This record gives sequence, structure tokens and C-alpha cells, in this order.
Amino acid sequence: MPKSLVPRPTDAELAILRILWNRGASTVRQVYEVMSRDRPTAYTTALKMLQIMTEKGLVRRDDSDRTHIYQARLSEEQTQRQLVRDLLDRAFGGSSSKLVMQALAAKRASADELSEIRKLIESSREGPSTGSGHGPSTGSGHGKEVRDDRE
Repeated sequence: MPKSLVPRPTDAELAILRILWNRGASTVRQVYEVMSRDRPTAYTTALKMLQIMTEKGLVRRDDSDRTHIYQARLSEEQTQRQLVRDLLDRAFGGSSSKLVMQALAAKRASADELSEIRKLIESSREGPSTGSGHGPSTGSGHGKEVRDDRE
């Protein structure tokens, strides 16, 4: 089955995706309530954003009941991986080491984070992981779309 392309979410869309990842499947009202805690937001704005995100394939809408339920199409990890791939290609010419060096220079890593990084390095030395889908993303060449790595 070919990998489908998923548009790169905007900052506002990522904020809604974070709500869905934290809460799980949610109604527009539930998303709106969380959104409006951080900044004043109209209910119709939340609704329109979720409708657009549905059209773009970022969320799924279950409209089997009167109240529509929205759910993130990809997991937080899948979305992060896609965004990192895009950044890696666009800003670092595909160099993972440059990306990691800049990330560590930009913000000091905690002891726990450094330990996790060491574990990842060690596991990568043991051999490539199977089925990770870590290849380059495909798209229009403009960095606007990323792959859906689900099988």
C-alpha cells in the first residue's frame, strides 16, 4: 500500500493536535474549552479549524452521532518524526548530526534526556531497526507535505 501524503500542520493546527493527543477523541466543544484556556477563542474558530484539518487529513471525524467526534489521524510521535524529517531535509541538508548538534547547543539537555540519547546511540550501533520508516519524506519538493508512515 503506498504511503499517503499528510500536509505539514500549521502552528495553530499543532495546538489542536496536542489537545487531541492529550485528551483523546474529543468534540468541538471540548477542543474549544481547552483552546480558550490559553487565549480567547471563538467556538466557531475551533469548529472551522477542525473542519479544515479534516479536509487536509490531519484529523478524522466520526459523524455517526449527532455530536461529531474528532481524533488525530497520526500519533504525536509520527507527527514529530515527520516534522523532524522535514526540518532535517530543509535546514540541515539531511545531516542528522548537524541537527542534533544544533538542538543540543540551543537548549541544554537534562541528565535524563542525555541518558536517553546515549541509549538511542547504542541501539543504533547494534544495527538498523526494522520497519521504522525513517527514510526521506516524499512530496512536492516544497516541504509542505509529509508521509504517513503507518502500514
